[in-house]
Formats: sequence, structure tokens, C-alpha cells
Amino acid sequence: MRIRRSALPWLVAAVLVVAYLVARSGGGAFPSFDDAATARVQRVVDGDTVGLVGLGSVRLIGVNTPEVYGRVQCFGPEASAFAKSVLHPGAHVHYQVGREGHDRYGRLLAYVWLDDGRLFNAMLVEGGFAVPLTIAPNDQLAPKFRSEEIQARRARAGMWARPGCAPD
Repeated sequence: MRIRRSALPWLVAAVLVVAYLVARSGGGAFPSFDDAATARVQRVVDGDTVGLVGLGSVRLIGVNTPEVYGRVQCFGPEASAFAKSVLHPGAHVHYQVGREGHDRYGRLLAYVWLDDGRLFNAMLVEGGFAVPLTIAPNDQLAPKFRSEEIQARRARAGMWARPGCAPD
């Protein structure tokens, strides 16, 4: 295919604009502490949902903790207590919204890091307080969460230490 020389600058400009828009939208980029915005913890709702000042309810991407409301599930209270022990009201955190920004309940979907750079979502899985929950398009860290679940199972961490408590 031959491109006329007069069309070449327009083609280059179009490619640059598309590249800029893809980069700006995070197209394919992994969530990162370095790219995260900051907020303060307002409260912990349960193990995988927190309230952040100015943002409201935030559902942690990629993880699912046992329930503490309605029918309380095995290890739900422990997961919630762990979240409360780490995410104190007023604590400074970093967050990055997922490719899909909200769930069907209107909660912001995000990855949350502590000031020291540890990803809280991953800490829940590492400690046996959560299992991976992969929902596209917010699935960039799914392999990491699955690997951490395998390690938590082997170490019999958290819910994995209680027979019949963890999901199959």
C-alpha cells in the first residue's frame, strides 16, 4: 500500500493521538503504586469494602472476603477485623481505579496500597482472609492473586487453617 506524501503527516498525527489516548486511559497498563492517587480511610465496611474520604464506598478489585452481613460466613469476622486493624480511620492510602470504575452497586472499584507500598488487596489473599475474584476488565493482577492464594493454602494461612471454612 502506497501512502501519498501529503497524507503522511496526517497519518502520523492520527497515530500519535491514538497512542496518547490509549496511554491516558491506562490501556493495558498494570495498576501501580507510582500511578496511584491518594485518599484517607473513612471507615472499613467489611474485609473487601472500605470508605475513602471524598470517594465513598470502594470495593477492592480482585479479591473476595467472606461475608459479615446477612448470613455471616466462616472467617468473615476475621477478615473484617484484619482490614480494620490495617486501615484505621484517617490512614493515608493510595488507590488506582480499575478499567471498569464502578460495580453494579455504584461502588468505586480500586486497588488500594498502604503508604509503605504494600498492596492491601494482595495482603488479604496472602493472609488467607480473601480468595481471588477475577472480573474482566479489572483482571490485570489476577495471576498475582492466584499465586498468592496457592501460597496461602500451602501455608495454611487464615481460612485455609480451618477445615471446611475456605471455598473449594
